[in-house]
Amino acid sequence: MRKKHHHKKKPGFFKKWTAKLHLWFGLSIGTLIFIIAITGALYVFKDEIENISRKEYIYHNEQNIDQKQILPIRVIEKLVNEQTKEKYPIHWINVPIDKKMSYQVYWYEHQPDQWNYFDEFPIYKLAYVNPYTGKVLQVYDEKNGFFAIVKSIHWSFLLKQDWGTYVVGIPVVIFLIMLISGIILWWPKNKAARKQRFSFQWKDTTKWKRKNYDLHNILGFYSSIFALILTITGLFYAFFAVQAMIYVVFSGGETVYPDFSAITTKAPIEMRNDKTLDKISDKVKELYPTAYAFSLDLGHPHLDDHEHPNFSVFVRHLSYSYHKNSTLIFDENSGELLHIHDPKDKNFGEKVVAANYDIHVGAILGLPTKIIGFIVSIIIASMPVTGFMIWWGRRKKTQIK
Repeated sequence: MRKKHHHKKKPGFFKKWTAKLHLWFGLSIGTLIFIIAITGALYVFKDEIENISRKEYIYHNEQNIDQKQILPIRVIEKLVNEQTKEKYPIHWINVPIDKKMSYQVYWYEHQPDQWNYFDEFPIYKLAYVNPYTGKVLQVYDEKNGFFAIVKSIHWSFLLKQDWGTYVVGIPVVIFLIMLISGIILWWPKNKAARKQRFSFQWKDTTKWKRKNYDLHNILGFYSSIFALILTITGLFYAFFAVQAMIYVVFSGGETVYPDFSAITTKAPIEMRNDKTLDKISDKVKELYPTAYAFSLDLGHPHLDDHEHPNFSVFVRHLSYSYHKNSTLIFDENSGELLHIHDPKDKNFGEKVVAANYDIHVGAILGLPTKIIGFIVSIIIASMPVTGFMIWWGRRKKTQIK
């Protein structure tokens, strides 16, 4: 008899401590999770909003472009520098395949020895440029823009990236534990409880405390699988171990991620000239006529200080998503194509790593998944609020009706 009684008590003990853990964690990180979730929700529709607000600059509206030539890239660089007079050099150019679209010219400098976002990036600006005339249509200070600040709050609470990502990452690990403990607490004991856990059974007489409790329980349950996906894809950025684990698991045990830095220049430096980048650009356009855009890291070959040992070109195949992409390596002196890494060349682990950002922001299938990502982010943001209200109500020793 005693043995049977002990067996019955065990789940009660386990659930009791799961509830305590869920509560303590919730009270300690609730505010941080609210901030992370709200900033995530605000960022989801960045591209859609900017595509509308910047439409007159995204398209250059140059007439009769079939009879006109696009200017050489070094000429565009020179003309943009003359017009903008920025003290920092241009870092890279985004080249759209659609001839009606403007080139996007970026200034981006990183100073990792600073402690906060605003000092860490001395400049992050974007200019939309007519590639046929070199005219700067509009310059945006992305660093101080709404979405860049929202992203930095989400990413590192405006702290430097090196350790700011841990300040975000650690609460997110705790949130992952809360998600699991929440599912355990949600799990109904009997049929009557199950009925109330899946849908809102509200009547005119239902008290606000019951409604709040249901909002926490029912919305929490339905969003839990998506919240788990958002949490794990977010932890990917905070902890290298998560990146490595995802790659190893999905690649079937591969531990070495492709590294193109070993591909070295074959041509002599004398072959380098102002047309090297145009040769590269023309080759990419020829290889990928149906792609969306590609980015050219300009570097400063005459100073030998660009980031890559050669010119690394990132080709984005889809307008709404980054996951389908190619990396091309060109000789920095001759402009010859040295290496191609297309989606078909990638193992499943590489594909999952490449898709991580798009899964995290909901862009993987375009607008439908973005809408899901937005709704789930709002629900996650509501969890600390409704959870706190449950605790506050119980603290006042009033029972849920």
